[in-house]
Amino acid sequence: MEKQAQIGVAGLAVMGENLVLNMADKGFSVAVYNRTSAKVDAFLAGRGRGKSISGHQTVGSFVEALQRPRRIMLMLKAGPPVDSFIEQLLEYLDEGDIVIDGGNSHYLDTIRRDRELRERGLRFIGTGVSGGEEGALHGPSIMPGGERSAWPLVEPIFTAIAARAGDNEPCCAWMGGDGAGHFVKMVHNGIEYGDMQLIGESYQIMRQLLGLGCDQMQAIFADWNKADLSSYLIEITADILGYRDEDGVPVVDTILDAAGQKGTGKWTVVSALEQGITLSLISESVFARCISARVDDRRRAADILRGPELPFSGDRQQLVAALEQALYCAKIISYAQGFALLQNASQEYGWQLDFASIASIWRGGCIIRSVFLDHIADAYRQEAELENLLFAPYFSDRINKAQADLRTVVGIAAMHGVPVPCLSAALAYFDSLRSVRLPANLLQAQRDYFGAHTYERVDRPRGEFFHTDWTGSGGATTSTAYSR
Repeated sequence: MEKQAQIGVAGLAVMGENLVLNMADKGFSVAVYNRTSAKVDAFLAGRGRGKSISGHQTVGSFVEALQRPRRIMLMLKAGPPVDSFIEQLLEYLDEGDIVIDGGNSHYLDTIRRDRELRERGLRFIGTGVSGGEEGALHGPSIMPGGERSAWPLVEPIFTAIAARAGDNEPCCAWMGGDGAGHFVKMVHNGIEYGDMQLIGESYQIMRQLLGLGCDQMQAIFADWNKADLSSYLIEITADILGYRDEDGVPVVDTILDAAGQKGTGKWTVVSALEQGITLSLISESVFARCISARVDDRRRAADILRGPELPFSGDRQQLVAALEQALYCAKIISYAQGFALLQNASQEYGWQLDFASIASIWRGGCIIRSVFLDHIADAYRQEAELENLLFAPYFSDRINKAQADLRTVVGIAAMHGVPVPCLSAALAYFDSLRSVRLPANLLQAQRDYFGAHTYERVDRPRGEFFHTDWTGSGGATTSTAYSR
């Protein structure tokens, strides 16, 4: 009888195929299944040839090829395909078997699946996997969450295939119950949206306002990658700016400026809105992709709407230096907002997320990996219940010193008509957070005037609500539905 495999992987698209190769290279035996059988055959005849990988044409033979308790990892498109395959698996699984969803599933789906499989005596792990094709093959950042009793049975595999940070620690750790893993991955992707847009805005300022060419910008990003902004995204930006096609033209200049998105950024923003958490920078990064996709609208608007036509007359080197600091400031604010969302969700769902651990496993393998994350991990190690990342001494000191550069960059961009939605959002959040008094008192008065929604008073304890009969004919009836 053929030796049974230690883990099964269903789905041989880019991420699934490369994770399988990673597992096999680390000494694990893997059974694979794909809905299209030809994909299995091609894989075993190609990249999987001669490795400890067995291919299967039916779900039944795939499940039977696994050691008990069975460990089955799904690398499928999020949504109905995951539910459909789990349904196919059910007739073959035994109590205690483990189903692992390694795709980009929405965390609420993961919570539901965890509950449904638990009722059947099965164990479910919703696992965020970040790093793209390269990460899947050589070591991703892995964020598992779900049924805690299943973790010891998959931990040896996950920690073996995960990326290693600079201190050789595996970029994999248990996140928490039910949807914790996929929630953390969702927020990671939201932060990724913000990082990419901030880099794009910096590129736009250098290109549009300063008139720099790709070679000049490549040198700047390469230089930034040697200092505080050192990260995977800064590194690949420099690489992209230096890449030429056969005619010597920078490839980036030939790419249509219409950004795509798969929805994880939107999920992050919707979750923040539902929880009442300010996620303005990441929200603007999602909307920036939306407006970029409206290519025809923008082209028409360019013929109708007029902005300032002021040539930049300042010191270019000084602006580039200020831009470096502004980008760092905005990055701090983006992560502060992202971790605030993680903190609130951890309390709401009872996950007890370890924020130092999350920052640590993001240091390698994933798309947002950077030296910056070491400082975040240190901040939460020093104060696990830190209310806001901006309150940590390292970050408050950095942003207090560099905020002038952020103001300079946003101001110059506005004066010259260069759109910087995320840099602007970062500054607005910083100024809002540090404001002892905001105009919400007037807003509450307006709400009470037209809708009797009540308000709190500065001279009374929080939680006491009052209503004014502003017109003299409104009476004492108030609305209780919108008192918060």
